Amino acid sequence: MADLVKELISGVVDSVLKEILKKTTGRATTKRTRRKTRPAATTKVARKTTSAKPKPARKQVSKRRTAAGRSRQRRS
Repeated sequence: MADLVKELISGVVDSVLKEILKKTTGRATTKRTRRKTRPAATTKVARKTTSAKPKPARKQVSKRRTAAGRSRQRRS
């Protein structure tokens, strides 16, 4: 009986090992493809920036904290 169980287990282990080895062989690492850079003259963005003027930076406005906001900050 013990011999039968041992044979069964060894058969299962062998088949699992064969499956694992079969899956790992023949696999090559994939090479990452580099992005191709286009010439600046043909892109839409390059043409758009020459015609349209950039907007000026907006003035920064300081935010006043409310009493609730201050107490919330103190709690955390």
